[in-house]
Amino acid sequence: CCKGEPPPCSNPTLLCTVTLLISSCFVCPSPGFYDLLVSLPSQLQPHVIHPEDSTFLKDLFGEKSLYSLIKIHDILRHYEESKPLPVLDSAVTLGSQVRLFKTINLYSILSVHDTVAQKNYDPELPPLPEDIDDDEDSVKIIRLVKNKEPLGATIRRDDDTGAILVARIMKGGAADRSGLIHIGDELKEVNGIPVDDKKPEEVIRILSQSQGAITFKVVPCLKEEVPSKEPKVFVKALFNFDPNEDKAIPCKEAGLAFKKGSILQIMSQDDATWWQARLEVEANPRAGLIPSKQFQERRFALRGPAPALSLKRTPSRRSCKHKKGIGFRRSFRLSKRDKKTNKAMYESKKSEMYDMADVPTYEEVTPYHRLAGAKHRLVVFVGPTGVGLNELKKKLLISDPQHFGVTIPHTSRAKRNQESDGVEYHFISKHLFETDIHNNKFIEYGEYKGNYYGTSLDSIRSILSKNKVCLLDVQPQMIKHLRTAEFKPFVVFVKPPLIERLSETRQNAKFMSGKEDKGSVRPFKEDFQEMVRTSEVMENQYGHLFDQVIVNDDLSIAFNELRMVLRTVETETHWVPVSWNHS
Repeated sequence: CCKGEPPPCSNPTLLCTVTLLISSCFVCPSPGFYDLLVSLPSQLQPHVIHPEDSTFLKDLFGEKSLYSLIKIHDILRHYEESKPLPVLDSAVTLGSQVRLFKTINLYSILSVHDTVAQKNYDPELPPLPEDIDDDEDSVKIIRLVKNKEPLGATIRRDDDTGAILVARIMKGGAADRSGLIHIGDELKEVNGIPVDDKKPEEVIRILSQSQGAITFKVVPCLKEEVPSKEPKVFVKALFNFDPNEDKAIPCKEAGLAFKKGSILQIMSQDDATWWQARLEVEANPRAGLIPSKQFQERRFALRGPAPALSLKRTPSRRSCKHKKGIGFRRSFRLSKRDKKTNKAMYESKKSEMYDMADVPTYEEVTPYHRLAGAKHRLVVFVGPTGVGLNELKKKLLISDPQHFGVTIPHTSRAKRNQESDGVEYHFISKHLFETDIHNNKFIEYGEYKGNYYGTSLDSIRSILSKNKVCLLDVQPQMIKHLRTAEFKPFVVFVKPPLIERLSETRQNAKFMSGKEDKGSVRPFKEDFQEMVRTSEVMENQYGHLFDQVIVNDDLSIAFNELRMVLRTVETETHWVPVSWNHS
């Protein structure tokens, strides 16, 4: 009865053949469809194996109710384009007229269909109050259904009139999505309870105890709101925040908790004190309150500066040799045998006061993914003396010397017989070294026994230009001078484990001394308490600049973690300061 043949069946049994013929004809029936069904038993006779099959076919296709079903089908198809309304209210009533639909299982299916189709899924709202004053033209009656989420609005009391006003609407919340409540609306009643003589805390208590539908009686604000067209702004949080512990927040339930390093999408900055934001990793569109950058900076300033590292700096490059400061790092390949004379000062383009004035709150960020062929990001290591920075760098170099590289320091001392320029050091004159200092060509430098030693910015560029990952360890106060679009540093802070583990794992350890000590091996004798204390101060003062923190308890485990992290830096998308993407 149709164009084309029925689709082939992998198991051509009698039942399968009948099913295919019937389904094909139902899709495209002809005027002689009933006659065709009547003739089907004789056409299928060659396929009949058992006598009971022949009886079954005669009874099935001789059933008069089947003709009624076909007739119903034709009528429905005829009115399909006109989208006819249902004749009966339920499928069960319709099926009761067809004997084929009167089986128990089919009847149950039709009954379930009717139950689902006729159910009203809209929330049941109570009737509007009958005692509405007709003279109150400006009063609005608003009804919202409260689910598990907050309504997403805060209130305040007007100092002059004492009225309860809507202070803010949280972006993405229930009130915002409804579009019925606006900033400045005066709240008159909640579920029929007048709020004129109540404090905001009492109104909030009424709302928190209400379930289901909540009815508001409000006087609309006359001022029209201007639709916000703020672009998407993302920031990295540089501190921890818990609204439940903040006494200044206007509504703790509306606050958004976050941890240092969280990425926040700023939804609104209309309020100078409390911004609206949402966590970038969450799908919930509802915003929460967070302290604004200016407000949080003021609060941090009132608390006073955090304990600072005792890292002195010289007022001028010429007084460097007369001052005392921190011990020389092993990255300059110097020993620490002579504690009286082995002192150095690190110069910088900016004073130590810059570190103290830079209050960490939020940093605007943007997604960054390293493109194929682009220079690698500079990898900066920071940590207290003796924590194992050199050991981790050496293991990285040994694991893949073609991929990783380290800078070669500069020095003003004379080259020794066994040394080569550009291998152990870049040997330059003292006058040229001082000229480079004056021109800010060193990220850090110092003087030891009358000779200058330092790491130049050009030595970093040299490694990166070879399509290698440059590994560099510096003092933490130098990180901010490397945080440029050119270097895009990924900062790894290596910290020691608990002091008990330090004493257990490193008491009998030994390390290789630098070339100035001719490669001698001597016991590891660090002050464990000082190492832990320095680590805590570093993390407290500069932790907002760290991208990754690794605890060097076991060197092999720390190395494997480091390798995995650096692999993601090269292959995955990371959040970086927004200024870095303009390079």
